[in-house]
Formats: sequence, C-alpha cells, structure tokens
Amino acid sequence: MGRVWKLAEVSEHNTQDSCWMVLHGKVYDITSFVPKHPGGRSILLKNAGQDASRAFDSVHPVEILEEYLTPDQVLGTIEPSSITDDTNIQPSHDPPVDSEAISSSTLPPLESMLSISETEKYALQRLSPKAISYYVSATDDQITKAANSQIYRSILLRPRVFIDCTECSLQTSILGNAVGLPIFVSPAAMARLAHPSGEAGIARACSSFGALQIISKNASLSPSAIVKAGPDAVFAWQLYVLKDLAATERTLAQIRRIPQIKFIVLTLDAPFPGKREADKRFKMGEVAGGAAPQQWGTEAGLTWRKTLDWLCRHTSLPIVLKGVQTHEDAYAATMFPAVKGIILSNHGGRALDTAPTPVQVLLEIRKFCPKVLEKLDVLVDGGIRRGTDVVKALALGAKGVGIGRAALYGLAVGGEEGVKRVLKILADETATAMRLLGVKTVLELGPRHVNTSALNSRLFNGPSGLEDIERKLRSKL
Repeated sequence: MGRVWKLAEVSEHNTQDSCWMVLHGKVYDITSFVPKHPGGRSILLKNAGQDASRAFDSVHPVEILEEYLTPDQVLGTIEPSSITDDTNIQPSHDPPVDSEAISSSTLPPLESMLSISETEKYALQRLSPKAISYYVSATDDQITKAANSQIYRSILLRPRVFIDCTECSLQTSILGNAVGLPIFVSPAAMARLAHPSGEAGIARACSSFGALQIISKNASLSPSAIVKAGPDAVFAWQLYVLKDLAATERTLAQIRRIPQIKFIVLTLDAPFPGKREADKRFKMGEVAGGAAPQQWGTEAGLTWRKTLDWLCRHTSLPIVLKGVQTHEDAYAATMFPAVKGIILSNHGGRALDTAPTPVQVLLEIRKFCPKVLEKLDVLVDGGIRRGTDVVKALALGAKGVGIGRAALYGLAVGGEEGVKRVLKILADETATAMRLLGVKTVLELGPRHVNTSALNSRLFNGPSGLEDIERKLRSKL
C-alpha cells in the first residue's frame, strides 16, 4: 500500500501545484481531480492537507472513492498517531451529520404534524443553511417549482355516492414489483445533510410500508448499505452518465452485485445545471479566493440509440427514463424494448424554469398518444403535497407518484420516524380520497374521477409530431 505518512508530511505537500488529502486512513494525491470535482474545487481546497474523512462522510459513501480515483492516486497510509483528536478518522458506516444541521429548537411530537406543509415548516427550522440552500433551491424565478404543486388545484375530483367504501387498499405494482403504496421516494441527494441516518433512514421507513425507494446516484451512503437497511422495501437506482464513462461503468458493475435493486432510472432532465440562485449564493460564500466555479460532470451528449445500446451492455435490468417532459419523448421511449417505464419530471423545478409540470405532460400523453400508458409504466415526480394530488395523478394514468423534498423534510424532523410520518400522512389522505370517490383499489381509479377541463388551455396545441419521431428513430433501430 506504499509508505506510511505523518499528517504533517501530507500538509507539507499541499501547495499551489499539488493537493493531497487523507481519507479513511489513506493518503491521496487528488491534484488532477480538483478541477473535475462535481461539487466544485473550493471544498477540496478547504480540506486539503488534512484528514478530511469527517467532511467527506457527511455527503459521500466511501465506495465513491473507487469510482472517481484511480489506484495510482493512493500514495500510502497515514500514521494513526499523527491524527489529532479533533481530526480523528470517523468510521465510514456511521459518520456524523453536518454539525450545522443540529438545531436546539424544540419540535412538537411527530404525530401532531398533520400535513406535508407543516412538516416542511418545522424541517426548515432545523436544517443547516447549507442543507436549505441545496434542498429548497430551484431555477431562476422558481415558476416551475411552484407550478408543480399548484396545478393540482386546477383539477377537480368527482365523488360518487352509494358505494361501499369500507375496504380500501393502496397496494399496487410498479414495473412488476408489488408495493404497499403508489407513493415512492424519488432520488434525492445528500440526505445526511438532514439527519445522520441519511438514505438508510429513508429505506427503513419505506420498508415499513413496502414502498419503493429510488436511490440517488449522489446518495451519502452506499447502495449496499441502503438496501440492507430496508429489507421489505423495493429499490431502484438512479443513474447519471458522467463525462468519465469508465467511472460510470465501474459504478454499474457495483450495482450489478446488488440483487435488491430491481431497475435502473436513467436521469435525463438535467444535462446541464439550472441557475439555482439560493444554492449558488451559498456556494459563493464558501468559495476560496480565486477558486474556479463548479464543474458539471454529467455527459451532455446522450442520444437515444447510442446511450441505450451502451447501457444495455452494462445492465440487464429494466430501464426507466427520468425527466420526460413532452409527449413526443414519451412516445419515443416506447420504441426501445429495454425501456419499461418513464418518469415525468422537470427535476423538481431545478433545471429549466417554465418547463411543463408532470401533470401537463401526462395530459399531453392522454391527448396525443394514449397507447404509451399501456406500453410503459408512467410515473409522476414533483409537486405532490396531498393525498388528493396522488389520487389525481393515478386517475390520469400514472402508476405511482414520487416525493423527494418531502422525504428529506421528514428525515430532518425525525429521522426514520419522520419519513414514516410523511408517508403515513400521504397514505391516509390518499385512502380517504379514494373512499370518498367510491374506489376500493388503486386500479379502479380512472379519468372519470377527475375533471381537468380547466387545464385545456394550458396544454400544448401544436401538431403531434409523432410522424417525425417515427421517421427519425425507426431508421436507426
């Protein structure tokens, strides 16, 4: 493993031209990686020349080192006696959360929180400025973020009477996987900014409901640790294709060894970062003098056939495309057998502001190419605040709905129990809405249960464009 270094020697090698760092007992030369770090170079420079295990563990799983750093960058090990108490290496399985995220404010009992909005209110009192700037931020004027939830108010429910609603089941299936709820947890990065249990706390909560959790590519725990925490949950894994294709392939090889992961969610709605001003403002305060701006590590050159052919060589799992925002792309997805589902998403309003909401895209699909709903599992992600929102999306043809920020807010107010509370609030509200509609099962929900006429003027009214999709893609298949 090379020579044994003292921490002082590592610090001496930290210069303008060289950047060394200690992580979990090993000494790394990260000089070439600093300009490529997806989180920007400032945080690396801040921790250079010292044991950065504590800061690293607050947002990353240790396995990510294998993905981004090569063996020749390992210079040796650190002499334990040279590490002082305040920089002592923390065990990778249970590192502390960002110390700023611990608030002294007193919260009411979880059972007294009756809505997602109320949970969010208390979460924002506890989260650190860093967590708030990352979780809450959206692009530009945040019009799309607001519209994601507001649009549900324009859809009216149509209750039926004289129907026995004693029994009500929320059980359903997503991509052939039985789940206890039509509500899943969307991929949301860096959950340990909210609570030390991070994504493992979310997994345990999902397990108690038999729900689906899509593990974020940028999770702060390894996928293997997350699935171990949720034995009765269903798992999928979010894939970002990086510019460093070899690094992405190494990660896919790790995922192949985890049988609990049932499908791959290829994220397409953020090939470039949106201008999230709250997040940028916080990072500006962190940046060291003269530090370069954040580098975006996601591959922007993805195309239908090339990317899906490549992905099929590295996984045999079903593929779900996340970030579909038009009916044309939904239709195109049906032309690739490996694609079994799509997630209608605008990245939580964090990519392109004034992009359509998932509900609008769902209505576009119903208008121009309803067969998509028969060929693929169509999921909706973004804006869910109430059980009535869940029911409306399901009635329009969605197989399930995702929550991202709401799960993180639950984590912030109570760890695993806080996420359980969020899921229970939505599950109870969904069951109540179904009963009042005269519906016993998720599969019984349909367009007859909603009135969407108020949205007609907000739908795309141009040509379907499906002939162009056929012409361009059929020739390449």
